[in-house]
Amino acid sequence: MKSNITLIGMPGAGKSTIGIILAKNLELGFIDTDVLIQIYHQKTLQAIIDESDHLQLRAIEEEVVLRLNVHNHVIATGGSVVYSERAMAHLQNISHIIFLDVDFDELKRRIHNFESRGIAKRKDQTFAELFEERRILYRRYAEITIDGNEGDQEELAQEIASAIRKIRGAS
Repeated sequence: MKSNITLIGMPGAGKSTIGIILAKNLELGFIDTDVLIQIYHQKTLQAIIDESDHLQLRAIEEEVVLRLNVHNHVIATGGSVVYSERAMAHLQNISHIIFLDVDFDELKRRIHNFESRGIAKRKDQTFAELFEERRILYRRYAEITIDGNEGDQEELAQEIASAIRKIRGAS
């Protein structure tokens, strides 16, 4: 049985905050892969992009995810993890994949530092283009999709916990 829960979604969807709440409520560990990248490389995500490019950040993210060997954790991923089939296959093997689906307008309201947030995107790519491109990938990999537009973070964490209980009860 898969003992981990992985949260995927766009920057600003609430993966880290909801992940912490979910981990606490379910008495699980918590890992944020963006934080792991920053610890391993001793620089921000934006600094990695500025020093190389968005593809280098995606390669680093893939490497970090492929190294994950944990049980009983909530894993909050970077938004670009879905570009790596290898990373997603690994996550699917060790965890239930939850997509926090938040509408474009709501994400725009939440994110004010799009250009400096460390988002792995092409230099010429708009947030709207990135949203459309990634949403297809998130849906492809999601075992469960949670509407992240309604409810507060506590309620969303409870909704995820309930969905996980249903899956685990059915298996």
